Amino acid sequence: MSTPAAQPDSTLLLGIASGGVVGSLGRYAVGMALPHPRGAFPWSTLVVNLTGALAMGLLVAFLVAKPGSHRLARPVIGVGVLGGWTTFSAFAVDAVTLLETGHGGEAGAYVLASFLGAVLAVWLGSAVGQRIWTAE
Repeated sequence: MSTPAAQPDSTLLLGIASGGVVGSLGRYAVGMALPHPRGAFPWSTLVVNLTGALAMGLLVAFLVAKPGSHRLARPVIGVGVLGGWTTFSAFAVDAVTLLETGHGGEAGAYVLASFLGAVLAVWLGSAVGQRIWTAE
């Protein structure tokens, strides 16, 4: 028989929710600054997803280098802020919309740029973070 999972405390939940508000409002602001009509290349979604991946790499490097970090750092920043900032669902909708509007080449480029770009951004963030936080 397994033991029941510990219930998260209200401080943790409030922190994640607050981080999500910050990330979501930021993502909305980028969407307003870089709007795209249906079928056009979704630059705003690409920007938030790549910068979110970079930030996640930095966060992971920080948490590895500073194991005694505040217990809310990962859930508030990683789950809350970056979870609200990045958006897989908008990425998927944008890719399908490009296909439906006859922009197959752009859809392929967008999927490739999003996937490879995000992996490279996490790697870059992690590499930069390791240099910063292991040098201290």
